[in-house]
Amino acid sequence: MGDFAETFRTDLTFWGPGQYERSWARALLRLEEADVTTSCLVSSITDPKTANFVFCLTLYRVRDDIFVQNSLILLGELDDDFDPENPWLSIGSREVADEDGNRISEWCTDITAVREFCAMLRWG
Repeated sequence: MGDFAETFRTDLTFWGPGQYERSWARALLRLEEADVTTSCLVSSITDPKTANFVFCLTLYRVRDDIFVQNSLILLGELDDDFDPENPWLSIGSREVADEDGNRISEWCTDITAVREFCAMLRWG
């Protein structure tokens, strides 16, 4: 997105590449719903019925800014069942420091870069 690129390993036992792409497209398009909203890009998922966690990039839109954090969704700590079709429902509000006061690593992009990325991939 923009000049940023990241590589990561992903598990293909529960979702195939097409399912990840569809989820990412929905997650990015969700950022258009409101000036302040939360979404996430699932980067690796196994069967939520037997898994302990899901890897994702959380996306926090605050007006034109999109703050991105690497995250783990800890399935055992959720109040409701995890929904792979709507993973953002399991994301909490944006925190900038952990319980010990350490700054949480995040980077920032903007909604224009997200729109351009979606248009390039024909998701928007």
